[in-house]
Amino acid sequence: METVPVWMADLEEQDLTFIKKFILASGSLKEVAAQYNVSYPTVRLRLDRLIQKIRLSDSAEADPYVSLVKRLAVDDKLDFDTAKILIAAYRETRNNPEAKGE
Repeated sequence: METVPVWMADLEEQDLTFIKKFILASGSLKEVAAQYNVSYPTVRLRLDRLIQKIRLSDSAEADPYVSLVKRLAVDDKLDFDTAKILIAAYRETRNNPEAKGE
């Protein structure tokens, strides 16, 4: 493979390792949970977050700030409610020159 898809290039090494284990386990979350020595719900949550990361990458948000805030929320570095507030405020200032103080 000469080029790596953008969605895959955006993933961290630990995400790629998880995908490999998931595939080698034939998609069995129960088996992946045993490999990581964690509960099934923990693996399910990790898979859900990975799916969110891939969807974010696929949607290719045109605005780098919005993409960054969404990525921080998916990575649990920022809670989703705060992310929504930041994005809404950012979009408001971009769409409303008076909000910028102009």
